[in-house]
Amino acid sequence: MNFKRILFPTDFSHCGDAALHLATALARDSGGTIVVAHVEEPPTVYGTGEMYYGMLDPSPDDLKKMLHEIKPSDPEVPVEYRLVTGDPSSAVVRLAEEENIDLIVLGTHGRTGLLHMLIGSTAESIVRHAKCPVLTFKQPSETS
Repeated sequence: MNFKRILFPTDFSHCGDAALHLATALARDSGGTIVVAHVEEPPTVYGTGEMYYGMLDPSPDDLKKMLHEIKPSDPEVPVEYRLVTGDPSSAVVRLAEEENIDLIVLGTHGRTGLLHMLIGSTAESIVRHAKCPVLTFKQPSETS
């Protein structure tokens, strides 16, 4: 398959590191571009106790800076950045449609059981609602 525009949504956690490497390889092999995106959630979302990665109230400037620090593992692969606001799964699906994305590649936290039931799965919602293919990648666990 030929993927010219690959969307890589990030929440700035490390669960997406391997997914970004995979997205980079697919973009390189297809002569494509990676669109790195972050969805800024409205403040009411944080009322559930879910911890935000690294900051209590990140400003849009802080988020843009963090976003631009995410680079494909191959510097030859073109990259674009998008910062959008909303519910993460809905915003990613909407962005994919607006940007004519051919493939979404995202890392997953791999939550299961009660935690999955209580807070849901952003990745699962994206898979269900996206009109383009979605490739989810769970970071392999480290073994000692």
